[in-house]
Amino acid sequence: MPHDDRTPKFAASVRQPDTTPERLRRQIEFIIEVDQLKNVFRQSPLLAADRRENDAEHSWHLALMTLVLAEYAEEPVDPVKALAMVILHDLVEIYAGDTFLYDSAAAADQEERERRAADKLFAILPDDQRDHFRAIWDEFEERTSAEARFAKAMDRLQPLLLNYGNRGGTWRTPGVTDADVLARKSVIGDSSADLWRYAETLIRTGADNGWVPRASAPPES
Repeated sequence: MPHDDRTPKFAASVRQPDTTPERLRRQIEFIIEVDQLKNVFRQSPLLAADRRENDAEHSWHLALMTLVLAEYAEEPVDPVKALAMVILHDLVEIYAGDTFLYDSAAAADQEERERRAADKLFAILPDDQRDHFRAIWDEFEERTSAEARFAKAMDRLQPLLLNYGNRGGTWRTPGVTDADVLARKSVIGDSSADLWRYAETLIRTGADNGWVPRASAPPES
């Protein structure tokens, strides 16, 4: 099987037929490589099972949310472009790992780790697709378009729904307060005031119910 430095070991372990055209070979290798996403586990607990969500499940849920909730974006959004962003954005975690939203120490080098991972992963593809997918990934990270802002809103809203449905979930992480959750989720409002009002209601209800500690105790009446 033809091999070059852009073929990681995981994809190279699946032998392609010798007659496979070069472009197709690289595309299939990319598809095989990203199968690893199913084994990258996040912190968020599932609603329907007693385990944590994996990145592939997260990406599927974001894709569905993008289709269902696009009408709430305040700027015109190309749903196909937004779908591409939510499907592609977490692929880098195959190499970089998942960085927990409330882990400030891990976040310190997150951007560097994920950019190195993007360089390595998208290089498996034919050059034109490498450049196209990397541009979509960069646009999401930089939030330079309406689609990127909406995709980021979906990325922050989805785990919020899981935590609310689990009566706390990762909100119960030591040191996390309602103020932390509000601050980290506020980017939802960059795309949709309606969805941000909804998110705020969930967070404040969670605090009222004791599912996330308050940053400060409410004043006595």
